[in-house]
Amino acid sequence: MAITKPFLASRKFSATAGAGTGVGAAYAILATSFLNDTGTPATAFPASFAYYVLYINGVIQTEDTSSVTTTAITIPDGDTLDPATPILVEFIVS
Repeated sequence: MAITKPFLASRKFSATAGAGTGVGAAYAILATSFLNDTGTPATAFPASFAYYVLYINGVIQTEDTSSVTTTAITIPDGDTLDPATPILVEFIVS
């Protein structure tokens, strides 16, 4: 019997911390504030994905650092970051 590998791909989105709004636990960056893999403005994050990885200033963050929907990523206390801090979200889709 042949082994069938699952299909996995990634979708990357980039922005800066200054693109977010709100304070404290309500700090969020809208999906439309991000650029996608092709460098064009995103319209939404993937609706279905296996998992996602958040990078803040190039450092992988733990699972409790954020939550995500198709319209935004919430980063509690993200408003304390320097506005120029790069934010990258990578979704692994199948």
